[in-house]
Amino acid sequence: MNKIKTAVIGYGKVAHLHAAALQALSQSAFCSVYGRNKERAQNFAKQYGIHAYSDLSEMIDKERIEAVCNCTPHPVHAMSSIPLLERGVHVLVEKPLASSLSDCDAMIAAAKAFGSRLGMISQRRFYEPVIRVKDAIDSGKIGIPAIGMATLFGWRDTSYYQSDPWRGKWMEEGGGVLVNQAPHQLDLLQWYMGPVEELFGYRENMNHPYIEVEDTALAVLKFKNGALGNIIVSNSQNPALYGKVHVFGRNGASVGVQTDGGAMFIAGVSDIEEPPVNDLWTIKGEEQLLKQWQEEDRTRFMQINAMQHYHSLQIEDFLKAVIEGRPPLVTGEDGRKTVEIFTAIYRSQRDKEPVKFPVQAEQNKKDFDGRLA
Repeated sequence: MNKIKTAVIGYGKVAHLHAAALQALSQSAFCSVYGRNKERAQNFAKQYGIHAYSDLSEMIDKERIEAVCNCTPHPVHAMSSIPLLERGVHVLVEKPLASSLSDCDAMIAAAKAFGSRLGMISQRRFYEPVIRVKDAIDSGKIGIPAIGMATLFGWRDTSYYQSDPWRGKWMEEGGGVLVNQAPHQLDLLQWYMGPVEELFGYRENMNHPYIEVEDTALAVLKFKNGALGNIIVSNSQNPALYGKVHVFGRNGASVGVQTDGGAMFIAGVSDIEEPPVNDLWTIKGEEQLLKQWQEEDRTRFMQINAMQHYHSLQIEDFLKAVIEGRPPLVTGEDGRKTVEIFTAIYRSQRDKEPVKFPVQAEQNKKDFDGRLA
Protein backbone atom coordinates (compact mmCIF):
# COMPACT_ATOMS: atom_id res chain seq x y z
CA MET A 1 0.00 0.00 0.00
CA ASN A 2 1.17 3.51 -0.78
CA LYS A 3 2.41 5.42 2.24
CA ILE A 4 2.40 9.21 2.45
CA LYS A 5 5.09 11.02 4.44
CA THR A 6 3.15 12.99 7.05
CA ALA A 7 3.75 15.57 9.74
CA VAL A 8 1.90 17.63 12.34
CA ILE A 9 2.11 21.40 12.69
CA GLY A 10 1.55 22.48 16.26
CA TYR A 11 2.03 20.56 19.50
CA GLY A 12 -1.08 21.53 21.49
CA LYS A 13 -3.78 19.29 22.92
CA VAL A 14 -5.56 18.38 19.70
CA ALA A 15 -2.26 17.67 17.92
CA HIS A 16 -1.95 14.48 19.94
CA LEU A 17 -5.15 13.11 18.36
CA HIS A 18 -3.68 13.74 14.92
CA ALA A 19 -0.31 12.29 15.84
CA ALA A 20 -1.84 9.10 17.20
CA ALA A 21 -3.86 8.67 14.00
CA LEU A 22 -0.93 9.40 11.70
CA GLN A 23 1.23 6.93 13.57
CA ALA A 24 -1.37 4.14 13.37
CA LEU A 25 -2.81 4.52 9.86
CA SER A 26 -1.45 2.21 7.18
CA GLN A 27 -1.44 5.05 4.61
CA SER A 28 0.85 7.23 6.76
CA ALA A 29 4.59 7.34 7.29
CA PHE A 30 4.59 9.76 10.24
CA CYS A 31 7.88 11.65 10.27
CA SER A 32 7.89 14.90 12.17
CA VAL A 33 6.35 17.82 14.05
CA TYR A 34 6.88 21.53 13.55
CA GLY A 35 6.51 24.20 16.21
CA ARG A 36 8.06 27.59 16.91
CA ASN A 37 9.07 26.56 20.44
CA LYS A 38 11.94 24.14 19.86
CA GLU A 39 11.79 22.58 23.33
CA ARG A 40 8.04 21.91 23.17
CA ALA A 41 8.38 20.47 19.68
CA GLN A 42 11.15 18.14 20.87
CA ASN A 43 9.09 16.97 23.84
CA PHE A 44 6.18 16.24 21.52
CA ALA A 45 8.44 14.40 19.08
CA LYS A 46 9.86 12.14 21.79
CA GLN A 47 6.39 10.79 22.54
CA TYR A 48 6.00 9.52 19.00
CA GLY A 49 9.58 8.72 17.99
CA ILE A 50 9.63 11.38 15.27
CA HIS A 51 11.79 14.39 14.42
CA ALA A 52 11.14 17.93 15.69
CA TYR A 53 11.65 21.12 13.70
CA SER A 54 11.34 24.82 14.45
CA ASP A 55 11.86 25.72 10.78
CA LEU A 56 8.96 24.72 8.54
CA SER A 57 10.87 24.79 5.24
CA GLU A 58 13.65 22.72 6.73
CA MET A 59 11.16 20.06 7.81
CA ILE A 60 9.56 19.87 4.37
CA ASP A 61 12.95 19.68 2.62
CA LYS A 62 14.62 17.17 4.91
CA GLU A 63 11.64 14.88 5.49
CA ARG A 64 10.07 15.34 2.03
CA ILE A 65 6.68 15.74 3.68
CA GLU A 66 3.66 15.14 1.43
CA ALA A 67 0.74 15.80 3.82
CA VAL A 68 0.35 17.78 7.03
CA CYS A 69 -2.24 18.06 9.78
CA ASN A 70 -2.37 21.71 10.82
CA CYS A 71 -3.20 21.99 14.54
CA THR A 72 -2.19 25.60 15.13
CA PRO A 73 -4.57 28.24 16.59
CA HIS A 74 -7.32 29.36 14.19
CA PRO A 75 -6.04 32.83 13.23
CA VAL A 76 -2.72 31.43 11.97
CA HIS A 77 -4.15 28.57 9.89
CA ALA A 78 -3.65 30.50 6.66
CA MET A 79 -0.20 31.78 7.56
CA SER A 80 1.02 28.25 8.30
CA SER A 81 -0.90 26.43 5.54
CA ILE A 82 -0.31 28.58 2.45
CA PRO A 83 3.48 28.08 2.27
CA LEU A 84 2.85 24.33 2.37
CA LEU A 85 0.08 24.36 -0.22
CA GLU A 86 2.29 26.42 -2.53
CA ARG A 87 4.90 23.66 -2.33
CA GLY A 88 2.38 20.98 -3.26
CA VAL A 89 1.96 19.70 0.30
CA HIS A 90 -1.58 18.54 1.12
CA VAL A 91 -3.02 20.15 4.27
CA LEU A 92 -5.78 18.97 6.61
CA VAL A 93 -6.68 21.83 8.98
CA GLU A 94 -8.34 21.59 12.36
CA LYS A 95 -11.70 23.34 12.51
CA PRO A 96 -12.50 26.05 11.68
CA LEU A 97 -10.71 26.41 8.35
CA ALA A 98 -9.72 29.94 9.42
CA SER A 99 -11.04 32.87 11.43
CA SER A 100 -11.77 35.07 8.40
CA LEU A 101 -13.12 34.66 4.88
CA SER A 102 -10.05 36.36 3.43
CA ASP A 103 -7.84 33.68 4.99
CA CYS A 104 -10.16 30.95 3.71
CA ASP A 105 -10.06 32.38 0.19
CA ALA A 106 -6.27 32.63 0.22
CA MET A 107 -5.92 29.00 1.36
CA ILE A 108 -8.38 27.71 -1.24
CA ALA A 109 -6.70 29.74 -4.00
CA ALA A 110 -3.27 28.38 -3.07
CA ALA A 111 -4.53 24.79 -3.09
CA LYS A 112 -6.10 25.24 -6.52
CA ALA A 113 -3.09 27.02 -8.00
CA PHE A 114 -0.58 24.40 -6.90
CA GLY A 115 -2.69 21.25 -7.12
CA SER A 116 -2.71 20.56 -3.38
CA ARG A 117 -5.53 18.99 -1.39
CA LEU A 118 -7.06 21.14 1.35
CA GLY A 119 -9.46 19.76 3.93
CA MET A 120 -10.95 20.70 7.29
CA ILE A 121 -11.54 18.49 10.29
CA SER A 122 -15.23 17.90 10.96
CA GLN A 123 -15.06 14.42 12.39
CA ARG A 124 -18.70 14.43 13.46
CA ARG A 125 -19.61 13.84 9.81
CA PHE A 126 -18.24 10.34 10.38
CA TYR A 127 -20.56 9.59 13.32
CA GLU A 128 -22.92 6.76 12.38
CA PRO A 129 -26.08 8.61 13.53
CA VAL A 130 -24.95 11.71 11.60
CA ILE A 131 -24.56 9.62 8.44
CA ARG A 132 -28.05 8.13 8.93
CA VAL A 133 -29.56 11.62 8.88
CA LYS A 134 -27.64 12.56 5.73
CA ASP A 135 -28.66 9.34 3.97
CA ALA A 136 -32.32 9.85 4.90
CA ILE A 137 -32.29 13.38 3.48
CA ASP A 138 -30.43 12.42 0.31
CA SER A 139 -32.76 9.49 -0.38
CA GLY A 140 -35.83 11.72 -0.10
CA LYS A 141 -37.31 10.04 2.98
CA ILE A 142 -38.34 13.38 4.50
CA GLY A 143 -39.11 15.08 1.20
CA ILE A 144 -37.49 18.45 0.68
CA PRO A 145 -36.00 19.78 3.95
CA ALA A 146 -38.29 22.47 5.37
CA ILE A 147 -36.70 23.44 8.69
CA GLY A 148 -33.18 22.94 10.02
CA MET A 149 -32.10 23.55 13.61
CA ALA A 150 -28.60 23.58 15.11
CA THR A 151 -28.36 23.83 18.90
CA LEU A 152 -25.36 23.78 21.22
CA PHE A 153 -25.68 24.43 24.94
CA GLY A 154 -22.34 24.06 26.70
CA TRP A 155 -20.15 25.52 29.40
CA ARG A 156 -16.62 26.85 29.57
CA ASP A 157 -15.14 27.97 32.89
CA THR A 158 -12.23 30.16 33.94
CA SER A 159 -9.75 27.30 33.90
CA TYR A 160 -10.61 26.55 30.28
CA TYR A 161 -9.85 30.10 29.14
CA GLN A 162 -6.65 30.12 31.18
CA SER A 163 -5.45 26.81 29.74
CA ASP A 164 -3.95 28.51 26.66
CA PRO A 165 -2.90 32.16 26.28
CA TRP A 166 -4.85 32.59 23.02
CA ARG A 167 -8.25 31.56 24.36
CA GLY A 168 -11.01 34.13 24.79
CA LYS A 169 -9.30 36.85 22.72
CA TRP A 170 -10.51 38.20 19.37
CA MET A 171 -7.21 38.38 17.55
CA GLU A 172 -5.68 35.24 19.07
CA GLU A 173 -8.73 32.91 18.94
CA GLY A 174 -10.81 34.62 16.27
CA GLY A 175 -14.07 34.39 18.20
CA GLY A 176 -15.89 32.52 20.90
CA VAL A 177 -18.51 29.80 20.78
CA LEU A 178 -19.18 30.44 17.08
CA VAL A 179 -15.55 29.96 16.08
CA ASN A 180 -14.37 27.33 18.52
CA GLN A 181 -17.23 25.11 19.72
CA ALA A 182 -20.09 25.51 17.22
CA PRO A 183 -18.36 24.84 13.86
CA HIS A 184 -19.29 21.14 14.08
CA GLN A 185 -23.01 21.89 14.29
CA LEU A 186 -22.77 24.69 11.71
CA ASP A 187 -21.04 22.32 9.30
CA LEU A 188 -23.69 19.64 9.72
CA LEU A 189 -26.53 22.14 9.33
CA GLN A 190 -25.31 23.41 5.95
CA TRP A 191 -24.35 19.84 4.90
CA TYR A 192 -27.92 18.74 5.50
CA MET A 193 -29.79 21.83 4.34
CA GLY A 194 -27.75 23.11 1.41
CA PRO A 195 -26.65 26.67 0.56
CA VAL A 196 -27.81 29.59 2.70
CA GLU A 197 -29.56 32.54 1.03
CA GLU A 198 -29.91 34.97 3.94
CA LEU A 199 -29.11 35.18 7.65
CA PHE A 200 -29.96 37.50 10.52
CA GLY A 201 -28.08 37.02 13.77
CA TYR A 202 -26.98 38.25 17.15
CA ARG A 203 -24.01 37.49 19.38
CA GLU A 204 -23.41 38.41 23.01
CA ASN A 205 -21.20 37.75 26.02
CA MET A 206 -23.70 36.69 28.67
CA ASN A 207 -21.67 35.62 31.67
CA HIS A 208 -17.94 35.54 30.88
CA PRO A 209 -16.84 39.15 31.62
CA TYR A 210 -13.19 38.12 31.76
CA ILE A 211 -13.02 37.23 28.04
CA GLU A 212 -13.35 39.40 24.94
CA VAL A 213 -15.30 37.03 22.71
CA GLU A 214 -18.96 36.00 22.54
CA ASP A 215 -20.25 33.12 24.63
CA THR A 216 -23.72 33.07 23.03
CA ALA A 217 -25.10 33.56 19.52
CA LEU A 218 -28.26 32.92 17.57
CA ALA A 219 -29.43 33.31 13.99
CA VAL A 220 -32.42 32.84 11.70
CA LEU A 221 -31.65 31.52 8.22
CA LYS A 222 -33.35 31.17 4.87
CA PHE A 223 -31.88 28.52 2.58
CA LYS A 224 -31.80 28.66 -1.20
CA ASN A 225 -34.20 25.71 -1.45
CA GLY A 226 -36.83 27.73 0.44
CA ALA A 227 -36.24 26.05 3.79
CA LEU A 228 -35.91 27.99 7.03
CA GLY A 229 -33.58 27.40 9.94
CA ASN A 230 -32.22 28.62 13.20
CA ILE A 231 -29.00 28.45 15.16
CA ILE A 232 -28.62 28.91 18.90
CA VAL A 233 -25.28 28.22 20.53
CA SER A 234 -23.95 29.08 23.96
CA ASN A 235 -21.07 28.41 26.35
CA SER A 236 -23.13 29.86 29.19
CA GLN A 237 -25.11 26.85 30.37
CA ASN A 238 -23.74 25.20 33.49
CA PRO A 239 -23.88 22.24 33.71
CA ALA A 240 -23.45 21.68 30.00
CA LEU A 241 -26.29 20.00 28.15
CA TYR A 242 -26.06 18.98 24.49
CA GLY A 243 -25.39 19.68 20.85
CA LYS A 244 -28.09 18.73 18.32
CA VAL A 245 -28.95 19.10 14.65
CA HIS A 246 -32.55 18.41 13.59
CA VAL A 247 -34.12 18.49 10.14
CA PHE A 248 -37.86 18.59 9.48
CA GLY A 249 -39.13 17.60 6.03
CA ARG A 250 -41.98 18.94 3.92
CA ASN A 251 -43.68 15.54 4.03
CA GLY A 252 -43.94 15.83 7.82
CA ALA A 253 -41.14 13.41 8.70
CA SER A 254 -38.29 14.50 10.94
CA VAL A 255 -34.78 13.26 11.64
CA GLY A 256 -32.13 14.38 14.06
CA VAL A 257 -28.92 13.64 15.87
CA GLN A 258 -27.55 14.55 19.26
CA THR A 259 -23.86 14.91 18.44
CA ASP A 260 -22.80 15.86 21.97
CA GLY A 261 -24.21 15.16 25.41
CA GLY A 262 -23.20 15.78 29.00
CA ALA A 263 -20.17 17.94 29.64
CA MET A 264 -18.62 19.20 26.41
CA PHE A 265 -15.26 17.55 25.87
CA ILE A 266 -11.99 19.42 25.42
CA ALA A 267 -9.49 17.73 23.12
CA GLY A 268 -6.57 16.37 25.11
CA VAL A 269 -8.19 17.24 28.45
CA SER A 270 -11.49 15.41 28.85
CA ASP A 271 -13.33 12.56 27.17
CA ILE A 272 -16.65 12.45 25.34
CA GLU A 273 -19.17 11.65 28.06
CA GLU A 274 -22.16 10.46 26.04
CA PRO A 275 -22.37 8.66 22.69
CA PRO A 276 -23.74 10.45 19.64
CA VAL A 277 -27.23 9.08 18.94
CA ASN A 278 -30.24 9.73 16.75
CA ASP A 279 -32.71 11.40 19.11
CA LEU A 280 -35.45 12.13 16.54
CA TRP A 281 -36.75 9.82 13.80
CA THR A 282 -40.37 9.93 12.56
CA ILE A 283 -40.01 8.53 9.03
CA LYS A 284 -43.06 6.40 8.41
CA GLY A 285 -42.27 2.74 8.80
CA GLU A 286 -38.89 3.40 10.48
CA GLU A 287 -39.96 4.77 13.85
CA GLN A 288 -39.16 1.47 15.56
CA LEU A 289 -35.54 1.63 14.41
CA LEU A 290 -34.68 4.52 16.72
CA LYS A 291 -34.34 2.40 19.86
CA GLN A 292 -32.32 -0.24 17.98
CA TRP A 293 -29.90 2.35 16.60
CA GLN A 294 -29.47 3.98 19.98
CA GLU A 295 -28.55 0.64 21.54
CA GLU A 296 -26.10 -0.11 18.72
CA ASP A 297 -24.47 3.29 18.99
CA ARG A 298 -24.15 3.11 22.78
CA THR A 299 -22.58 -0.34 22.53
CA ARG A 300 -20.11 0.84 19.90
CA PHE A 301 -19.25 3.89 22.00
CA MET A 302 -18.21 1.66 24.89
CA GLN A 303 -15.84 -0.27 22.63
CA ILE A 304 -13.89 2.65 21.14
CA ASN A 305 -12.09 5.82 22.13
CA ALA A 306 -14.50 8.14 20.36
CA MET A 307 -12.17 11.14 20.35
CA GLN A 308 -9.44 9.19 18.58
CA HIS A 309 -11.63 6.93 16.46
CA TYR A 310 -13.49 9.55 14.44
CA HIS A 311 -10.47 11.81 14.00
CA SER A 312 -8.67 8.76 12.64
CA LEU A 313 -11.50 8.00 10.21
CA GLN A 314 -11.36 11.50 8.77
CA ILE A 315 -7.57 11.63 8.58
CA GLU A 316 -7.66 8.27 6.80
CA ASP A 317 -10.20 9.63 4.31
CA PHE A 318 -7.92 12.60 3.65
CA LEU A 319 -4.86 10.42 3.03
CA LYS A 320 -6.87 8.13 0.74
CA ALA A 321 -8.09 11.20 -1.15
CA VAL A 322 -4.47 12.19 -1.76
CA ILE A 323 -3.55 8.68 -2.91
CA GLU A 324 -6.64 8.30 -5.10
CA GLY A 325 -6.56 11.82 -6.53
CA ARG A 326 -10.03 12.76 -5.33
CA PRO A 327 -11.44 15.46 -3.01
CA PRO A 328 -11.66 14.56 0.70
CA LEU A 329 -15.11 14.24 2.28
CA VAL A 330 -14.69 17.68 3.91
CA THR A 331 -12.96 20.08 1.52
CA GLY A 332 -11.57 23.56 1.99
CA GLU A 333 -14.68 24.90 0.26
CA ASP A 334 -16.82 23.08 2.82
CA GLY A 335 -14.78 24.64 5.58
CA ARG A 336 -15.36 28.09 4.11
CA LYS A 337 -19.13 27.60 4.38
CA THR A 338 -18.86 27.33 8.15
CA VAL A 339 -16.74 30.49 8.32
CA GLU A 340 -19.26 32.19 6.03
CA ILE A 341 -22.08 31.42 8.48
CA PHE A 342 -20.37 32.72 11.61
CA THR A 343 -19.00 35.73 9.71
CA ALA A 344 -22.55 36.58 8.64
CA ILE A 345 -23.69 36.49 12.29
CA TYR A 346 -20.96 38.93 13.31
CA ARG A 347 -21.76 41.27 10.40
CA SER A 348 -25.50 41.08 10.99
CA GLN A 349 -25.00 42.15 14.61
CA ARG A 350 -22.78 45.03 13.49
CA ASP A 351 -24.97 46.23 10.62
CA LYS A 352 -28.33 45.46 12.27
CA GLU A 353 -29.68 43.85 9.09
CA PRO A 354 -29.84 40.49 7.32
CA VAL A 355 -26.76 39.33 5.42
CA LYS A 356 -27.16 38.02 1.88
CA PHE A 357 -25.17 35.00 0.69
CA PRO A 358 -22.68 34.33 -0.73
CA VAL A 359 -20.65 36.38 1.74
CA GLN A 360 -17.43 37.89 0.45
CA ALA A 361 -14.37 38.96 2.40
CA GLU A 362 -14.29 42.62 3.42
CA GLN A 363 -11.22 44.39 2.11
CA ASN A 364 -11.37 47.89 3.59
CA LYS A 365 -12.84 47.50 7.07
CA LYS A 366 -10.59 46.94 10.05
CA ASP A 367 -13.15 45.75 12.59
CA PHE A 368 -12.69 41.99 11.97
CA ASP A 369 -16.19 41.55 10.48
CA GLY A 370 -17.77 43.41 13.38
CA ARG A 371 -16.05 41.49 16.13
CA LEU A 372 -14.09 44.56 17.27
CA ALA A 373 -16.97 47.01 16.94
